[in-house]
Amino acid sequence: MNTTQSIQPSAQVVSGTPLAGRVAVVTGASSGIGEATAARFAELGAKVALVARRGDRLDQVEDRVRADGGTALALPTDVTDRAAVLAMADRVADELGQVDLVFANAGVQLISGITDLATADWDAQIDLNIKGVMNTIQAFVPSLESAAAAGRSADLITTSSIAAVRILEGFQVYSATKAYVTQLSKLLRTELGRKKIRVATIEPGMVDTELPDHVTDPAASKLMADLIAQIDVLSSEDVAETVAFMSAVPKHVNLTEITILPTEQII
Repeated sequence: MNTTQSIQPSAQVVSGTPLAGRVAVVTGASSGIGEATAARFAELGAKVALVARRGDRLDQVEDRVRADGGTALALPTDVTDRAAVLAMADRVADELGQVDLVFANAGVQLISGITDLATADWDAQIDLNIKGVMNTIQAFVPSLESAAAAGRSADLITTSSIAAVRILEGFQVYSATKAYVTQLSKLLRTELGRKKIRVATIEPGMVDTELPDHVTDPAASKLMADLIAQIDVLSSEDVAETVAFMSAVPKHVNLTEITILPTEQII
């Protein structure tokens, strides 16, 4: 999404290679938060599987990571396709090793009033924001269990949204899918935390990504445009640094739910 003002670069608070030896999977890695987080994981020492539907964009991200000295593997995959996700997980294990860090980030935002009956948009959001996350969990929880049992750090991090916990007009279906992600993450922690798997979710506010470009509802588009014009919104790198920090803390520390907002965002 194009902004009317410059975005301040994100300060890096994690240093060194605290993720060395780890194997990460990032969904939605072809742009935005996913791309920035995948690149940051690689900078911090992880081998990173890049997962998204757009293979050409993934190839560019893979090239960027490798040019910077990191290890990345582009795996074009539609996470709404369960069989494809399971096949992708097998490739990651074969080519990169046992996964111990999963960032289930893929999502879509299609805003409209409920009376518009935009059922195709409803289905797209439910399929990607909910079913895509569930397919990712199915594919990688066994690997996380094995990593934790071996005494290694094991992380499952999801991308929710501030929309999950606030009432925003026109965001009904999107907000509901993200509320699912937030609640699911809390509930998974009650089960997986006992197995020493950290489960966390991040709830960003307004971020300068392409996600709002998919919004066609005029009122919602105006709301986002007004926010971007009026305040210093987050960059993808801001969110990526936060996710990296969540992954890099000692393994007995679980930062379970982080809301990250632009300082000036009050809605």
